[in-house]
Amino acid sequence: MKATGDAAATFCATIVDEWHRCGVNTAIVAPGSRSTPLAVALLRHPGIDVQIFHDERSASFAALGVGVALGVPAVLLCTSGTAATQFHAAVVEAHQSAVPMIVCTADRPPELHGIGAPQTIDQVHLFGTAVRKFIEAPVPSSEDSHTWRSLAREAFEQTTGLLPGPVHLNLAFREPLLGDVRDLPPHEHIEPHTHEASCDRQDVMQIVEAMSGRRGVIVAGKGATPGVGRLAKKLGWPIFADARSGLRSPQWPSIAAFDSILRVDDFVRTHRPDVVIRVGESPASKVLSQWVSAFEGEVLQICADIRVFDAERAVTRRFVADIEALTTAVAQEVVPTSDSLWLSGWLDAERLAQNALASKLSTEWSEPSIARMVSSERNGALVVSSSMPIRDTEWFGSPDDSNALYSNRGANGIDGVVSTSVGIALVSFDPTYLLIGDIAFIHDSNGLWNLAERNVDLRIVVVNNSGGSIFSFLPQAQVLETQEFETILATPHSVDICSLARSFGIPAVQVHSLADLRRELDHSGPVVIEAVTDRSSNVAQHDDLNNAVARAINDL
Repeated sequence: MKATGDAAATFCATIVDEWHRCGVNTAIVAPGSRSTPLAVALLRHPGIDVQIFHDERSASFAALGVGVALGVPAVLLCTSGTAATQFHAAVVEAHQSAVPMIVCTADRPPELHGIGAPQTIDQVHLFGTAVRKFIEAPVPSSEDSHTWRSLAREAFEQTTGLLPGPVHLNLAFREPLLGDVRDLPPHEHIEPHTHEASCDRQDVMQIVEAMSGRRGVIVAGKGATPGVGRLAKKLGWPIFADARSGLRSPQWPSIAAFDSILRVDDFVRTHRPDVVIRVGESPASKVLSQWVSAFEGEVLQICADIRVFDAERAVTRRFVADIEALTTAVAQEVVPTSDSLWLSGWLDAERLAQNALASKLSTEWSEPSIARMVSSERNGALVVSSSMPIRDTEWFGSPDDSNALYSNRGANGIDGVVSTSVGIALVSFDPTYLLIGDIAFIHDSNGLWNLAERNVDLRIVVVNNSGGSIFSFLPQAQVLETQEFETILATPHSVDICSLARSFGIPAVQVHSLADLRRELDHSGPVVIEAVTDRSSNVAQHDDLNNAVARAINDL
């Protein structure tokens, strides 16, 4: 029996040592009995920061946050049984957002399956096709020690490959679950795999041919690089810069208010491009999506991996390449547009749009003005929840904001957003900010568990309109009876946001003005700032902003 415990302890110490050699330095552990051997190995390794999360779902989204911020996987660990099923949503998000994650689920040994043993379920391929690889590790035995390091390396390389994502290791342990660590198998010096997308001459010249001398627009989402900005400057093209692109800066010909501008029919009609280049992931704007769908010219997509971002089915040619290398190479060859007024027309529209927006957003209290202030006042990474916060940040956020901005847009869910921001904050040196709606905040309030003890500066702004305001923009809001709409879509609640935060030991304050919000954003976290808004006026406020932009541009 002692040999069994010693083998498990040595196996776990070996794979943790190998992961650390690969660059892993964070582990997120949801406590449980069967996972004891690996939990102990992680805790005892001096190079691994172990964070304990009592809720498996929160744990998994925190691990997602670590991977998002670092590009290096965290080790995520839970015990056997239904605990493992709680990881599924975060695994799916990591899969669709190409975020590295080493998912470890402890399991009962084979002899305990199929006999009604407690906390025993079928965990083989538990996450289906949402993982880059599933590894069913045998019950640790000293006879297999020569395979342990290669198993760990395989998991790491699969999660950080050309298409990063989660890898699932199912680890069966026999009792006793504690033992002594014996000599670790020697480390073999193996050159790390490098995963670089192609950037061949043929791709470069195809793109050069499509762009040269023509009028175009670059739609830049998450994954864009400074090379995209340099290419746009060389071409004389505007960039529709998503808030996640990192290209919202006067340094580049960026159009941050593209959603509002594309609603101005007369301007759109007289500013038709010849070609559209989509770089990285898609922005949230439905207006932009409809504009791309109606576009009759060539649409090229450049992405760093094999994922497809073409919901409109408009893309005519796709290029998988290192985005910085490809755009830099194209910029060296491409011929600028001969239409000197093409870019100036878009930049004039952007200037007028931003002036119109600023005059209202600097004084009026609304969900867009809250997004504007948070994005402009922060001095660190910003995490933005799906639903209205990411849209308000994309449409009305600061036009000069190239700091890191994260949002779980793989599956576009509102689950796990608090926990994701905690994971990002754990590996950030600067303050981390979270802009989130009340429903998403309540949904993942367990992410606040032990936050007060985690030594992170996380400043959470909760836009509380007592319900889901995004649904008011849908046709259902006009068709359903008011009570029907409120019951099945708007979902009002009576949760006291500040009291909920304080129950976890987190300071909380309620604000009702931009001045109060600005003041509270300066205070170090963890802290919850509840920004109270009126859901009934939200649609009208958005319409008013877009109408102001239209008036300004039509007077051009």
